Amino acid sequence: MKDLLGKAILDFQTNNNPQNVITETDISEAEEMDIAYLFRSYKEMPKIEQKALNLAKGNILDVGCGAGAHTYYLQEKGCDVKAIDISPSSIEACKLRGIKNAEVLNLLDIKDEKFDTILLLMNGTGIFGRLVNTTKYLQHLKSLLNPGGQILIDSSDLIYMFDEDEDGGKWIPMENKDYYGELTFTVAYKGEEDEPLEWLYLDYNTLQNAAHSNGLNCDLIIEGENCDYLAKLTLI
Repeated sequence: MKDLLGKAILDFQTNNNPQNVITETDISEAEEMDIAYLFRSYKEMPKIEQKALNLAKGNILDVGCGAGAHTYYLQEKGCDVKAIDISPSSIEACKLRGIKNAEVLNLLDIKDEKFDTILLLMNGTGIFGRLVNTTKYLQHLKSLLNPGGQILIDSSDLIYMFDEDEDGGKWIPMENKDYYGELTFTVAYKGEEDEPLEWLYLDYNTLQNAAHSNGLNCDLIIEGENCDYLAKLTLI
């Protein structure tokens, strides 16, 4: 991976001629994203993210932290929070903006650490990649929880993006897919394009069923305006 999203984040942090990022999926047209959005304040965040940050407590892990907007807010509140991302440039930007505990690290590589709150926000199920990987990730997340701990994770039901047929059903092309929320996600920045990334959106019922199958309670905390939601997973 060229880490183009991370480079855009670092360019913004260092004022190195930052430009908009172009994102595209296999079910949507290319869109421009202002990289400044990833540096948004608490007041600028969607209600789902605000709710998650309000519920965060104890020793907190922010997974896929990006520019560190969530970690920065929690740190300013005096919380004990660790930010991780697989993007070296993103973590460099986090450190430059003053985040104390930020590390280039894959979630699946964390060993011998426990947390009271694990945050997976901005479509936290995305890192699962494919539906088939859900159990692997949920089992690992479960192993990282302290007794009484919580996983706060958000996602969206993408069914609304597909066309209806004459009978009112949805026409969903499923070639090379096991589930309609499996997407291929591509980032372009300053004339370069990164390698395609597998990215998973889970509807709430599918997440809830997967959680129960893996020994986790799943509670719906809040729903957004675009078929999105925040869920809380806890140990049974």
